[in-house]
Amino acid sequence: MLLSEKQEALVKESWELLKQDIPLHSFRLFTSILEKAPGAKDLFSFLRDTDEIPQNNPKLRAHAAKVFRLTCESVVQLREKGGVLIGDATLKWLGSVHLQNGVLAPHFEMVKEALLKTIEEGVGEKWSEEMENAWGEAYDHLAAAIIGEMQAEAAASSKPVP
Repeated sequence: MLLSEKQEALVKESWELLKQDIPLHSFRLFTSILEKAPGAKDLFSFLRDTDEIPQNNPKLRAHAAKVFRLTCESVVQLREKGGVLIGDATLKWLGSVHLQNGVLAPHFEMVKEALLKTIEEGVGEKWSEEMENAWGEAYDHLAAAIIGEMQAEAAASSKPVP
């Protein structure tokens, strides 16, 4: 089941708040990911040779903003479009990149936790269990779409999905 009207409204309302400072929230997201799983830095070429998250790493900031925006915008459109709406080429590319970099399906759950924490911090008093559930359900649809592409690429290349 896709999002209810109420869930969609909660996601859209919170996204409007988060859009006001994408650089801050996107960097928080990646900081949270790397705090939960320090080894995840090896999945990013621009972080592999560092011992900490450089505050002014332009590649990290650009990547974080792109990921955060893509995630949030695809989630916001979920109910309206009837599913995850990312161009086929982009979705295939996301599946390929994640597979090539050794991303595992369980990594998506950790990113979900970091995303929910970031949103909670970003919306402050507006955060609720309903909003958490709406974002969680919506993120699950996006993660499933990317994992599906990872599996399709793995099957086409006869590689197992890690």
